[in-house]
Amino acid sequence: MLETVYDISFIILTIALLFACARLLKGPSLPDRVVALELMASLTVGLIVLYSIAHNEPKFIDVAIVLALTSFLAAVGFSRYLEQRGIRKDD
Repeated sequence: MLETVYDISFIILTIALLFACARLLKGPSLPDRVVALELMASLTVGLIVLYSIAHNEPKFIDVAIVLALTSFLAAVGFSRYLEQRGIRKDD
């Protein structure tokens, strides 16, 4: 029963990752793409943690934590860049 829940969760997170990838490619503006990239990073963290729980590999949670922290720093950097540049229509 629990394996079925893990499989369904993997499928849902993968579909969400595909939708986020489509938003990243489609845009239409740079802030939309940045949000999509952040969503993809969060979904990847979720997939890593789910894999870690499903396969009883607690060391992968450390990898997920590092990815989440790196993603957060990238989001701060992107937002700082957008703030410096000013908000305008996509190039």
